[in-house]
Amino acid sequence: MQASQLPIFFEHITLQLEKSSQEVRRLFHGRGRKFEGLEQITCDWVDGQLLVNLFKQADDDFLTQLKQGLLELTNQTVWRDVEGKTIVLQHRYDDGAPSEILVGDLNSKPVVVESGLKYQLDIGRNQNFGLFLDMRYGRNWVRENAKHKNVLNLFAYTCGFSVAAIAGGADQVVNVDMAKASLSKGRDNHRLNDHNLNQVKFLAHDIFKSWGKIKKSGPYELIIIDPPSFQKGSFALTKDYKKILRRLPDLLVAGGQVLACVNSPQVDCDFLINSMKEEAPQLNFVQRLKNPPEFEDIDEQASLKVLEFSY
Repeated sequence: MQASQLPIFFEHITLQLEKSSQEVRRLFHGRGRKFEGLEQITCDWVDGQLLVNLFKQADDDFLTQLKQGLLELTNQTVWRDVEGKTIVLQHRYDDGAPSEILVGDLNSKPVVVESGLKYQLDIGRNQNFGLFLDMRYGRNWVRENAKHKNVLNLFAYTCGFSVAAIAGGADQVVNVDMAKASLSKGRDNHRLNDHNLNQVKFLAHDIFKSWGKIKKSGPYELIIIDPPSFQKGSFALTKDYKKILRRLPDLLVAGGQVLACVNSPQVDCDFLINSMKEEAPQLNFVQRLKNPPEFEDIDEQASLKVLEFSY
């Protein structure tokens, strides 16, 4: 990373803060490789807190200028206008992703708002804080397409899609994820939005060993598939994704929809489109959803891919 490029970073952050609402947002996305010399840095706005993430070890000059610039930001009018409170620098490349609090006191469990819906985050303890911000348009799409539907949410994590679906009038959402702790946070997210938990199921199961339980709550009008790119011992993208796709015809009603997602730069849209043709040819590709503009990537095929299919 190049210290000489940091003025671009600060100029971009200041501009985005001036335009920002109080909703959670990515302010700077170096990982999209649109900013030369800043490819390993991101910045998020989280409930009055600026979270800066480094994904690669930087030299002392870069770190010194970065910290100095962040401290100077707190003296600007824009920082007061947005009621900024805290600045945190997280070293994502290091074991445990340690955080440095540069300004203020960290609220590690803020409740944030996205598209009018509330989510509980958990900052600092893990690399991911509980909501993938690049999936905002995907959650919005689910909200707009869930009315009166029975929804299956595979790899549910903290149930962001589920919250969006219930907010959009879904009759039921079935969330499946191996991690009980993540599903517990998902339950809390529904409570934050005053949702009726009788409409939501939380299945802490290995998807590949639980098709019987999953089918029992079907058939479904909408299925969401948003797996990790790789999870040691439980999911390998190119091998295991196809195992899910071949199950879809048995789970869907006629006219049902599927939102299939993949966030690995190693595969492009054709991986999902061709895999669907092979494993579930009854489903037709409809469209790829756009990503939020703040996540612009020099190679759109390397960025998040969210594809709609119909049965």
